[in-house]
Amino acid sequence: MILMGLVTVILALLGTPLFVIIAANTFMHLYLAGFDFSLTSIEFYRISGMPMLLPIPLFTFAGYILAESGAPKRLLKLSQAALGWMPGGLAVVCITACALFTAFTGASGVTIIALGGLLFPALIQEKYGETFSLGLITTSGSLGLLFPPSLPLILYGVVAGVSIDDLFLAGIFPGLIMVTLLAAYSSITAVRKGVARPAFSRSQIAKALWEARYEIPLPFLILFGIYSGKFAISEAAALTAFAVLFVEMVLYHEIEWRNLPVIMRKSMVLVGSILIIMGCAMGYTNILLDAEVPVRILDAIKVHMHSRLAFLIALNVFLLIVGCMLDIFSALIVVIPLIVPIARSYDVNLVHLGIIFLANLNIGYMTPPVGLNLFISSIRFKKPVITLYWATIPFLVIMFISLILITYIPGLSLFLLK
Repeated sequence: MILMGLVTVILALLGTPLFVIIAANTFMHLYLAGFDFSLTSIEFYRISGMPMLLPIPLFTFAGYILAESGAPKRLLKLSQAALGWMPGGLAVVCITACALFTAFTGASGVTIIALGGLLFPALIQEKYGETFSLGLITTSGSLGLLFPPSLPLILYGVVAGVSIDDLFLAGIFPGLIMVTLLAAYSSITAVRKGVARPAFSRSQIAKALWEARYEIPLPFLILFGIYSGKFAISEAAALTAFAVLFVEMVLYHEIEWRNLPVIMRKSMVLVGSILIIMGCAMGYTNILLDAEVPVRILDAIKVHMHSRLAFLIALNVFLLIVGCMLDIFSALIVVIPLIVPIARSYDVNLVHLGIIFLANLNIGYMTPPVGLNLFISSIRFKKPVITLYWATIPFLVIMFISLILITYIPGLSLFLLK
């Protein structure tokens, strides 16, 4: 076992894809436990029959289409027209635009790359300062993970067996708390720095609304369709993919037919990696369940933790570490099956657990020393990663405050479900 752990660490340090590492561990444990390798293929077959997985490739494809089009610029222009007049208006625009964009793409790295190049020079020009600007963009990149139709929300629902409709509702208010606290800090910082504010302009708002007239209805269409009972989530995903494709290719003419196969390949590579990780991880989870590992972990935890509060504190620490070390899709697939039975024993609502889970992984993306967003921003803006460590500290403090509120006040996540 020690040798396997050492090999796993070496493979990870060499940059081996996570699904290869998980698959290698799965097959090795199957071999040592005397199980047939076909158990993993059975899990892949079971995954293929899950109807709730259908929205993932469709929403992913729609997100990649939006990322390759002029949608980021239109979203930024609309946010600037609507919010730019506020104290710290451009910073609030950055937070809002990134949250909305990540909600559709499901990947914070895509948001930093797509919007960072537009936002960073603008923030510097408005005299927000390099450190503040870097920290703001790095933090905002993952804000949308709690807003529908976020892919991590869907994936958590599939793996944990929780209603995705409930998760979509539960994530709205906690997501708004994070956005509001960051916006308040940004406004205070802008006032302290004496950042100028443009005058409010109805004509600019009208112009921005007109330019984005085909894209603005999309999120409202999804939410209305799902919660009015007009169509299921899989149907909403199909409609979204078709609508985005039609808008960007036919109405805006920003995506050419010859570029479509490349975009499809990029989006399906992400989906394929998720499914491979999911199949291998579920096979590995079955081995752990057969060995009663969750029961043993639960027994060990109960010796030291006698209350739900203590469990939630330990859970936050654990998930922050996981969020630093793994990408969000891998973390969801690998860790959820182990955490869910333990959370049930402490009477933690599984919808609330999902929001806690994603809020932690959101923060883990930008937590030193190995948060993924830190390295993406370092590459995107050509800055030393140590600079990003210092830049994100004030934002981390704010995100930790929001995490405490989300974790220990379950009503913030659940009140819309009542």
